[in-house]
Amino acid sequence: MPSIKYYKAPDVQDEISNLVNKLNLSHLDLSRIVCIRSFGSKSRRIVARCHTTSKIIQVSLGIGAHYIIEIISEQYDKLPKEEKIKTLIHELMHIPKSFGGGFRHHDVVNRKTVEKIYKEYLSIG
Repeated sequence: MPSIKYYKAPDVQDEISNLVNKLNLSHLDLSRIVCIRSFGSKSRRIVARCHTTSKIIQVSLGIGAHYIIEIISEQYDKLPKEEKIKTLIHELMHIPKSFGGGFRHHDVVNRKTVEKIYKEYLSIG
């Protein structure tokens, strides 16, 4: 059974950096957000996921929270540019302002709130 392969995604990292700067999401520490592209997922509905370091890992290693945005290559790479941007906005919105290792859930991060931020992104130019 083939396993999932993970690779750094510098193109996605650049887009995340662009979004954070353009949308003035200064609470997001870009040095602690890593973008990964995975290959081999059997998932058909998931385009991307946001992961974090657990509190026990943070305490054990003496580090702050880090977030990993995983792009599921089989789904994400074939999307039009607009949907890719919306997907990345969605994943960034999961990261709380405290940047402490928790997540904002889908009661806050949903199609309506992503559309609102995407429109803001478009208006900035």
